[in-house]
Amino acid sequence: MPWNNQGGDGGGPWGQGPKRPSSGGGPAPDLDEIIRKGQEKLKDVLPSGGSGRGMWPLILLLVVAVWLYNSLYRVQPDEAGVVLRFGEYSRTTGPGLHFALWPVETVEKPKVEKENKLSFGANDDESLMLAGDQNIVDIKFTVLWRIRDARRFLFNVHDPEQLTRLVAESAMREVVGRTPAEQIRTRGRVKAQEEVRDLIQKTLDSYEAGIVITSVQLEKADPPPQVLDAFEEVQRAEQNLNKFIREAERYRNRVLGEARGRSAQILEQAKAYKARVVEEAKGEAARFEQVLAEYEKAPAVTRKRIYLETMERVMKKAGKFIIDGKSGPGVLPYLPLDKLGAQPPGRTLRGARPTTGGSK
Repeated sequence: MPWNNQGGDGGGPWGQGPKRPSSGGGPAPDLDEIIRKGQEKLKDVLPSGGSGRGMWPLILLLVVAVWLYNSLYRVQPDEAGVVLRFGEYSRTTGPGLHFALWPVETVEKPKVEKENKLSFGANDDESLMLAGDQNIVDIKFTVLWRIRDARRFLFNVHDPEQLTRLVAESAMREVVGRTPAEQIRTRGRVKAQEEVRDLIQKTLDSYEAGIVITSVQLEKADPPPQVLDAFEEVQRAEQNLNKFIREAERYRNRVLGEARGRSAQILEQAKAYKARVVEEAKGEAARFEQVLAEYEKAPAVTRKRIYLETMERVMKKAGKFIIDGKSGPGVLPYLPLDKLGAQPPGRTLRGARPTTGGSK
């Protein structure tokens, strides 16, 4: 990395040295001032006023006490101890009591287990973003992060929190910019959160920032307040459109179902009619074959039988009129021709004796 300078001036991506927490380290105390104050206190305590050789062991003991006090340090469970030797990274220590050779070595203790939170969308400059369909979306989201590598966190970037904020906002704008506004507002929220988190993590890893993104929460994705009323009107129109479409689909399904039912019924009736006609034709063919066999045995008898049976069927449907000529001469038979057609078949009318004998 071009900014992977672990010591001295100019470290970090912004051309400045590392920003270190104030806890645990800090500037070295003034040793001369400590000795001077110690001498003054000894002069007040000792009867002789602190002069002579007997004062130097006490001074040496005081110096050793101060040195031990600054050399021993304690790392809390949620911290990591980063030991610097002449400002350059030396080692990383875990929780517990440790020793560092002060003032040659100093200690930084960043809280590696603390989950930090960044909130976005407090003003229009952060919240208003352009979606993939050229619509404006009012975005509000939060990013949770913590320190993964204390050494990289302290040395590779100058202001890790500001870097994370800039990267997170850029990642969200990129994801929103390639996603339609309706999708980012509804069904695409979870996918957008995952894409933003992965993009932030990838960018921070390229900087070797020593930061891990634990979560991205998209809290709000609405139209801008200036066009909210118009957007709600459009939403209501779309809901009505969807309602009409569903009603039309229900009507279509009902009509198609009824039509398919009638079609299936007609098809079954046609199949039944086909089967009946075929069976009747087969029966007629079998009957004809039987008649043919009998005809071949006795053609004359069979022809006469067929003739009689045919005449029987024909005459059964015809009307019959009988005029009796035995009524005697001088009697004019009356034939109601206007009512003959109305008589049922088989009805017989009898008249009087005709003037000319005989029967007609």
